[in-house]
Amino acid sequence: MIAASVAVQRPADARLLVIDALGTPREIPRRDFVSVLRRGDIVVANDAATMPASLAGRHVATGAPIEVRLAAARSLDLRDDARFAAIVFGAGDHRTRTEDRPPPPPLAPGDEIALGPIRATVERLLEHPRLAELRFTGTRDEIWSAIAHHGRPIQYAHLPAALQTWDVWTPIAAAPFAFEAPSAGFTLDWRSLGELRQRGAGFATITLAAGISSTGDPVLDARLPFDEPYRIPVPTASAIRRARLSGGRVIAIGTTVVRALESAATRDTSIVAGDGVATLRLGASTPLQAVDAILSGTHEPGTSHFELLRAFAADATLARMSEALERGHFRTHEFGDSILIERSRDAFPRTTSPHQGLRGLV
Repeated sequence: MIAASVAVQRPADARLLVIDALGTPREIPRRDFVSVLRRGDIVVANDAATMPASLAGRHVATGAPIEVRLAAARSLDLRDDARFAAIVFGAGDHRTRTEDRPPPPPLAPGDEIALGPIRATVERLLEHPRLAELRFTGTRDEIWSAIAHHGRPIQYAHLPAALQTWDVWTPIAAAPFAFEAPSAGFTLDWRSLGELRQRGAGFATITLAAGISSTGDPVLDARLPFDEPYRIPVPTASAIRRARLSGGRVIAIGTTVVRALESAATRDTSIVAGDGVATLRLGASTPLQAVDAILSGTHEPGTSHFELLRAFAADATLARMSEALERGHFRTHEFGDSILIERSRDAFPRTTSPHQGLRGLV
């Protein structure tokens, strides 16, 4: 696969590799994804807008330059609790590969970090020298004004030009709760939403504070995804129930939607509306209760996003998918091409409970 290096959400030549329930692949233009929907289906997307969660600053005790990437929060009531889990790097910026970034100076509880017009205090380390819980100092308005004006979108080296806020907001973005873009939602536009209604499919949203996708450290990456707070509105839970009763499928736009819905699903596959925290780490051993298909970006084996895809299809099917993506030179990362995988009809083993994510802020 080829890294998408230009921040265009809906390029005209974007492609979609569709894997049906029998594991059969076919390629279509991504703008035609609505053509795979059936009457009675419900499409669910994450409406979280992306905050500028990368903050440049300095470690006050040593004067060393650092970058703080906010990565997780306790709940969606972010304005009332200014504590975050954060990945802290030493000097540098996105133009250096994340895995090549130097570590920060040694951090300890009580250390102050100056981040533009505000300061944060290290509350504790979260079992890793570059993962810390930070508490911001100041009034609620001061803190959020500083993040809005001083922060930048989290970015990686495959995108050379600096991202702007509007580059990472999906067309349905609402309140800024996400730390990185729920980028599967880039596929959507008002034309496609109108077309899915014409096909007799429904559309609904959830909100999940999408976390960081890469830390640059294999030990930390193995702990991804961190716990992510979510909110499922009553109308969304009701729409999913109606779709189920009519025989429709639940199509999740992105891994964040899968985590939210599966976290809120009961044994009878109904969805509990309200606030919660997604702690599930979905994979090959996870019995899916709520979601029938996922539209997502192209992900490389070994990543947490790819691991979630193993809940939908057998490893042999995903291997053929990866081969097709490589052979077809599909673009990867958040501005790349996409896949749509319908839950497999194969009876592959689902024997163990899902792993838990980072619970340091819960």
